[in-house]
Amino acid sequence: MKKNIISALTIAICFFLGSNLYAQKNSITQVKLTNFDLQSEYIVNDAGSTISTTGYKSSVYWFPVKVPSTVLTGLVANKIYPSPYLGLNNMLIPDASDKFNKEYNLEQYSFIPNQPNPWKKPYWYRTTFKVAASDKGKVFQLIFKGINYRAAVWVNGKQIADSTQMVGMFAEYSLDVSKQIIAGGENALAVKIYPLDEPGFPDKEQLEAMGPFYLNGGPTGDIGKNVTMLCSVGWDWIPPVRDRNMGIWQPVYLRTSGAVTIGHPQLKTDLPNLPDTSIAKLALNLTLTNHTGITKNGTLSVSIKPENFVGAAVQFSRGVGVNSNSFKQVGFTADEVSQLIIHQPHLWWPNGYGRANLYRINLKYTDNNGVSDDTTFVFGVRTVGSTSTDINGYNRRDFYVNGKRVHLVGGAWVPDMMVNRDSARYDYEMHLCKNANVNLVRIWGGGVTPPDAFWDAADRYGLMVWSDFWVTGDTQGEFKGSPNWPIEGNVFVKNVISTIYRVRNHPSLLVWTGGNEGHARKELYYAMRDNVIAMDGTRPFIPCSSGFAKLPAGWDGAYPDNKSSGVYSGGPYAWKDPKEYYKLADAGKDWVFKDETGLPSQPPYNTLAKVVTNLTWDTKLPFPLNNTWGYHDACTGAGKYDEYYSDMVSRYGQPNTMVGFSDKMQLMNYTGYQGIFEADGHKLNETGGVMLWKLNSALPSVIWQIYDWYLEPNAGYYAMQNAVEPIHIQFNQDDSTVMVINRTFKGTGNLTAQADVYSLNSKSLYHHSASVNLSSMGTTSVMPLKPVLGDTKEFCFVVLKLTNASGKVVSRNTYWMAANNDYKPLNNMDSASLNTKIIKVEKGYKEDKYTLQITNSSKRIAFFIRPQLMVKGEEVMPSYWSANYFSLAPGESTIVTVSAPTAKLGIEKPSILVSGWNVKGEDVVLP
Repeated sequence: MKKNIISALTIAICFFLGSNLYAQKNSITQVKLTNFDLQSEYIVNDAGSTISTTGYKSSVYWFPVKVPSTVLTGLVANKIYPSPYLGLNNMLIPDASDKFNKEYNLEQYSFIPNQPNPWKKPYWYRTTFKVAASDKGKVFQLIFKGINYRAAVWVNGKQIADSTQMVGMFAEYSLDVSKQIIAGGENALAVKIYPLDEPGFPDKEQLEAMGPFYLNGGPTGDIGKNVTMLCSVGWDWIPPVRDRNMGIWQPVYLRTSGAVTIGHPQLKTDLPNLPDTSIAKLALNLTLTNHTGITKNGTLSVSIKPENFVGAAVQFSRGVGVNSNSFKQVGFTADEVSQLIIHQPHLWWPNGYGRANLYRINLKYTDNNGVSDDTTFVFGVRTVGSTSTDINGYNRRDFYVNGKRVHLVGGAWVPDMMVNRDSARYDYEMHLCKNANVNLVRIWGGGVTPPDAFWDAADRYGLMVWSDFWVTGDTQGEFKGSPNWPIEGNVFVKNVISTIYRVRNHPSLLVWTGGNEGHARKELYYAMRDNVIAMDGTRPFIPCSSGFAKLPAGWDGAYPDNKSSGVYSGGPYAWKDPKEYYKLADAGKDWVFKDETGLPSQPPYNTLAKVVTNLTWDTKLPFPLNNTWGYHDACTGAGKYDEYYSDMVSRYGQPNTMVGFSDKMQLMNYTGYQGIFEADGHKLNETGGVMLWKLNSALPSVIWQIYDWYLEPNAGYYAMQNAVEPIHIQFNQDDSTVMVINRTFKGTGNLTAQADVYSLNSKSLYHHSASVNLSSMGTTSVMPLKPVLGDTKEFCFVVLKLTNASGKVVSRNTYWMAANNDYKPLNNMDSASLNTKIIKVEKGYKEDKYTLQITNSSKRIAFFIRPQLMVKGEEVMPSYWSANYFSLAPGESTIVTVSAPTAKLGIEKPSILVSGWNVKGEDVVLP
């Protein structure tokens, strides 16, 4: 049996690049197998050799499911269990831990009669499919992109792989089923999915609003015994996933090819004459595998062409023979093949630094029978690197792309609770990140290395990716757990190697990290480090995500400089006054590169009822909370939602309506995220970057997110978008100066900075302008406002604007200030009025785009203006606004754009709803 499996360590896996693959006329096909039936081994007693026959007839009902699908996802789709994303529904589903079930009396909810834990035994996935008679004699491979936790596979009554061979959540497998497939007939596939070896014991459930968060990874971290999604046992932002996401969580394909297949292609790009980028040199390596007992001679053809820009294509061919039942490593360099030298290459740049230019490479092997195999993937011409600098005892890491230093702004990106994101969802989320001026997305070590669709989207949108391996301080011994976990080190290593093969060609991948806030045991640490060097070698490896976790003495450090990580987690994770972030940034220390900080992030009112499905106020709690809010993260712990709430009341006054509560929380969100990124920005050349914990959410939540589970940005999203824009004007809250920041590699040209101070009733108290010109990336102080503001006694607005030589607004910003942070006068602002004009409508294939001019036609400041794209009374999500939650001085106008996927707009005519803090909502119908 073992000779039939081609593991992630050997051959023929990572040339399957998801959405990058296509079928050509030559009958090289890759068909996604989607329609499966699902049932528990508790219910089905038949053997795999029986279930995998085409004539199999079960005496019991099987649940139809669409793969990819975890077991729980399939049962929810079949209405066996309610959606665990909503309300307290997760408390109506039994857990994988028997002890936990007894603690919460969850056994009563098992759908399997007389079995208190429905997740203890394996589940069967079964499907049938037809293969054309014309494919007789072809090579057939079943490709499993991801299973959890173990799998055994049968095809047409024959076992192909067992559960010792397919194990771990992050390995891909290609099974040679050529001898089992029936060409011209029906075929049957049965997959037996086993639960985690150790389900892990969750900590207490968050059943009280303003109650405590509980221990990440459970009280002992024993989920770490497995190579899996560690947070599936529960963390302080995700409840326990009841089945721990056992199932087929990534796609399954049947690939049909000729006798020789192409595997493990790696394309390396180099800019040998940096800082000169006029010449790029490529190097290509791949494996050719002959699946037959006959030596094959053929031709390997390579073509390279632009993917998202116009340019010339290049191609070359070489004759290559492969001995029977063997594989051959094939490599080409620019020194040997002139076509691998690209003159004036279109470089891949991160978001904010240039265009994410992409090329496509096509590989094809032909022999005397025609095309045997072909494959294609997208790549970018770029180099990455890092340096390490000691700053007063703290090591700071800086990153470089194409020889230029990039300042990282972004955050951690966590998996969906039930790993249910599809390619459209990945595109939407990555587009939201790009639109927020994010340039770095961190794959957190307690989650999952995402599917190909994530990486493809990151490549397209110019988002650099920081990829942790699956190690955390809460499971591998730094805080709790054990360095002896995971128990099967060989499984961890196989998953590491498979992952490196799978994602190493993506230009978005910036850095590999040995885990989150801790280190694996020595042999696993070196398995990560050494395999990254040997199998990739084109990008850095750092030991872990936090310099506070000290690498044991004698261990090698980061690659290639052998230094410490130079990045620091540790928060703060709670809402802070913006001045506090300036103090942290000015002090330096761990803020020389802060890779985890964040704050509670209440969604806007329009998604509140979707986040907390029961909005009945419990009068024993602060308005408008009830205990359901606790399950969706309105708790104490690191996030301190209770302080977030009390600070909101202290600053803006006690809310008395749901809308008022939501709006005041948006003011908190805006100033919090503004403080983080502007404090870091004013030290642009003294820090390596700042990253949020976190960007997104695993389920509907009220904490640590710039957009919610429904893809609705909160005001903090737009504060970040503004704060890290390419050229930015801001008010520094440490010394009360106006500063201009240039994050680009180019000079700004001549700019004019303008500062205005207004009273609450919009009386002008101060006006001043100054000339600015920055020749390169950096910062400059433009004008002091301390003499004007002094010890602020009365509420006032500080309105900043930066214009270029032609008078076009490059950046705008607004602050509200008051003695003792008493912003309650905002509740009594005079009303302002707006005029909204539709300037342009652009209909596209995938997205429509609208350009609007919004004018403050009154003599009052229009504060916290929020335009929304609406269809049938509901906001379109996602919508990608160029600005939002902004303010306009009396008589001022601004141009904003919004785009949205056509799939979300539908056929109804959309409208724009424009409202604001002191502006009555106006609905403008779009043409």
